[in-house]
Amino acid sequence: MDWSQELTSFSLIILIASLLLLLARKMFASQGRLPPGPKPVPLLGNLLQLRSRDIHKRLLELSEKFGPVYTLYLGPQPVVVLCGYKAVKEALVDHGEKFSGRAELPIVDLTSQGYGIAFSNGERWKELRRFSITTLRNFGMGKRNIEERIQEEVQFLMEAFQETQGCIFNPAFFLRRSVSNVICSVVFGNRFDYKDQKLQTLLDLMTENLRRVDNIWVQLYNFFPTLLSILPGPHHKLTENYQEQVRYVEEIVQEHKKSLDPAAPRDYIDAFLIKIQQDNQNPHTEFHKKNLCSSALDIFFAGQETTSSTLGYGLLILMKYPHIKEKIQAEIESVIGLTRSPCMEDRAKMPYTDAVIHEIQRFIDILPLGAPHSVTGDTLFRGYSLPKGTVIFPLLHSVLFDSTLFERPQEFDPSHFLNQSGSFKKNEGFMPFSAGKRICLGEGLARMELFLYFTSILQRFDIKPSTSPSDIDLSPEYSGFGKKPPSFQLALVPY
Repeated sequence: MDWSQELTSFSLIILIASLLLLLARKMFASQGRLPPGPKPVPLLGNLLQLRSRDIHKRLLELSEKFGPVYTLYLGPQPVVVLCGYKAVKEALVDHGEKFSGRAELPIVDLTSQGYGIAFSNGERWKELRRFSITTLRNFGMGKRNIEERIQEEVQFLMEAFQETQGCIFNPAFFLRRSVSNVICSVVFGNRFDYKDQKLQTLLDLMTENLRRVDNIWVQLYNFFPTLLSILPGPHHKLTENYQEQVRYVEEIVQEHKKSLDPAAPRDYIDAFLIKIQQDNQNPHTEFHKKNLCSSALDIFFAGQETTSSTLGYGLLILMKYPHIKEKIQAEIESVIGLTRSPCMEDRAKMPYTDAVIHEIQRFIDILPLGAPHSVTGDTLFRGYSLPKGTVIFPLLHSVLFDSTLFERPQEFDPSHFLNQSGSFKKNEGFMPFSAGKRICLGEGLARMELFLYFTSILQRFDIKPSTSPSDIDLSPEYSGFGKKPPSFQLALVPY
C-alpha cells in the first residue's frame, strides 16, 4: 500500500469515526423530550425490530406496548409514530399547521432535492401548493369538464378491453395507461396513445424508483448520506432515473414555450410558465424551471399511481367476492341501465357501489405508513416536547383498521360504509388520502375516477377470474413504502 492509499484509508477511518460520534450524539440528544418507545441500539436504532415486509404491522404491535404515540429510531434518526384515529387526527387535523412539515430525508437529495410540491417545506411548499390547487381547479379538477375527460378516456379503455375478445389477460398495463392519460390531459395538455413509448418509459422509471426505495443501499443512504454519497452502488440509479423523468418534462416544457399564449393557458405547464414570466423580476421567486418540472412530476405521479393500483386491486377483490360484484351490477342496471354512460350524478343514487369503492380503498391500504411528516416548530403534543424537524409517521394503516371505527377491520365488508337502511354512511376513519394540510392534492380527481371506471367496466363486462374465487390471494406486493395488487389475470366478457 503506497502513501496515497494509506492516507485515503486513514481519512476514511476518521470520517467514519466522526460520523459515528455525530450519530450517537444525535440519537440520544433528544432523550427525555420525546415520547417513550423501544430501546434503540447504537447506530442501528430499532431497525432490527422492524425487519419485516409488513413494517406497518410491526409498528402497530409496538403501539400495543408503548401506546398510540411513541418514539423509535431508524438508525440514528428519531421518529415519532402516531397510531389510531384519535392520535393521527389530533396531529394532522387539530394541530394541522404544526404537523404540516415534510420530513427532510437524505434520500430526497437523490431525486427532487426538495423542489416541487411533495417533498418541499416552508414558503416554497405553501406557494406551490396554493398555486397548484388554484390552477388544477381552473382546469376542471372536481368539475364537470374533468368528468367529461374521464368519460372520454374510459371509452378508449372500453375499446381496448373489447379487443381482448373475452380472453384471459393482465389488465394492469391498460389501467395504468388509461388513468395516466387523465392527469396527462391536465398537466401536459394531451392524452397519449397506449402504445406511446416515451410515456411508457416515464411510467417504467417511476415504477423502478418505487421498487428501489426498498433496496438496502437506498435505505442506508438515509442514515449515512455523507459516506454513501462517495461510494458506488445502486442508490445512485435513483438519481439517474429521476433525471430522465425531468428530461421528459423539460421536452414538453420546451414545446409549450414555442406556442404559449399568456391569455389562454391550455394546461398546468402553461399556467406555470405564465407565472414564471410574471415573477421574472423577483429574485426570491419559487416559480422557476426546477420547481415546474418537479411539481409536474409530483402531480402526475399522485394522479396515476395510487388510482391505477386501486382499480386493479378492486377488480381482484370483486372476483374474490362475486356476490358483491353482482350486487353492484344490479345497482348499475337499476340506476344507470346498460346504454347510458355512468356520470357522477349517479353516485348519490348508488349507495352500495359507493360503499364498496370506499371499502376497497380502506381494505387495500395502499400507503400504510402514510407520507412522513415533520413538525414545523418546537411542538407540545400530548405532554411531550417535539423539537422542530422531528420526523412523524402518521400510521394510516392504524386508522383504516381502527377497530373502534370499523366493526370488522380485517374483513372486506362494505357495511362499514352503510347504515341499517342501506344508505351510504361516512366514516371518520376513512383516510386513504391522509388528512390535514398535506392531504393528497388529487383526492377529488381520484374519487371521481374510481367511481366512473368501476361502474363503466362493470356496466359493459362481466369480470371472470382465471382461477376459482376461493383460490384468489389478496396478499399485496410491496413497492417502496406502499402496496400494489399482486399480478393477476382475468377475462372481460361483454354483456
